[in-house]
Amino acid sequence: MEPLLFLCHRIPYPPNKGDKIHSYHTLRHLARRYRIVLGTFIDDPADEAHAATVRGWCADAHFVRISPLARRVASLRGLLSGEPLSITYYRDPGLRKWIDTSIRSFGVRKCFGYSSAMAQYLVDREGQRVVLDIGDVDSLKWDQYAEERRWPMSWIYAREGRRLLAFERRIVRASDASLFHTVAEADLLLEHEPGAAHKVFGIPNGVDADFFSAAPDRQSPFGDDEEAIVFTGAMDYWPNVDAVSWFARDIMPAVRAERPRARFWIVGMNPSAPVRALAMLPFVTVTGRVDDVRPYLQHAALFVAPLRLARGIQNKVLEAMAMGCVVLASSEALTGIRAELGRDVEAATAQSEFVQKTIALLASKRAREMGQSARTRVTEEYNWEVLLEAYDRVLEAPSVEELDLPGCRPLRAAPRLALAAGGCS
Repeated sequence: MEPLLFLCHRIPYPPNKGDKIHSYHTLRHLARRYRIVLGTFIDDPADEAHAATVRGWCADAHFVRISPLARRVASLRGLLSGEPLSITYYRDPGLRKWIDTSIRSFGVRKCFGYSSAMAQYLVDREGQRVVLDIGDVDSLKWDQYAEERRWPMSWIYAREGRRLLAFERRIVRASDASLFHTVAEADLLLEHEPGAAHKVFGIPNGVDADFFSAAPDRQSPFGDDEEAIVFTGAMDYWPNVDAVSWFARDIMPAVRAERPRARFWIVGMNPSAPVRALAMLPFVTVTGRVDDVRPYLQHAALFVAPLRLARGIQNKVLEAMAMGCVVLASSEALTGIRAELGRDVEAATAQSEFVQKTIALLASKRAREMGQSARTRVTEEYNWEVLLEAYDRVLEAPSVEELDLPGCRPLRAAPRLALAAGGCS
């Protein structure tokens, strides 16, 4: 098989957080067609045990072990060089040397980079077909952070947004193709770099609906007298921290006044100090890392995604839908997901609306019907294998300018596809 250099900023296994879910499925799919030469980082000691598993999928693999705290300090050199800190964070001379050697020894002619941070190793290489899976326009995320934080962090985040946008524009120009996880995200980038419209695609995340499915023998982790409201996610990620803090402190008290059996379960690894503090509330449980989120989803009375800051497609929402959950999400969390409001999912924005709809959904007699509709939606439209076939075509096409991927072109590139808001159709 033809060799493919595959770079990602975090070891793609286990698939227990958003970026690792996507990189895992992409790697496993491409490994069927290519000899994978993998370069990646390990930033969590718990992931070290999985390096051998990942290596078994590859012709060769190189793992860079990093300490997040040390890297954050080292990344500050970007303040002097004028670079984005999130790019200098993932700069590693040893990885670059390994890449140079691997390209020569394996005869690599195609390179795939997952996340903008890994593009620094790939762009401007002569003789290479470079495809970047950028995912979301991360520069806009930093702009959002800047609006929510006080000085000096607001200044640092605003600077990161400006510098990273300039970097994103450069790598999109320099690569052969750039992929985003929704057409809307791709179009946001093209507002700043319209000349790249011919080689930018929006291809959404999928969900493993076989894995995320209900099982009759799966035991409930909840008490018999509880109405469990569940949120899942990495709990050291600030948008998730903000979401659960808002829901627990500002929404749950009003919900409890009407539904005294309601309890908010925050399920996910690495809960930060503000999240752990929420466990002091009498109606909140913080689990920390769990071996399997499916029991919590299967037996939840309601799944909530009250994200006020969100980019791209939320895997947590797709997984909850696949499990047949009743889903209440913010409009930000539903961006890019093709779902019918009131039938597949419910949406809310303001605090009062979240309170009202949470109470209504807990009392609804249509819960099972809505959950079944949500599962049908994702199984029909978010199948990984079908979606990732577009990656094969982008990597193999003689010219992406002539590539026809219905529904994957941003609106700026193909106005006739304006109804395909979520990604490939």
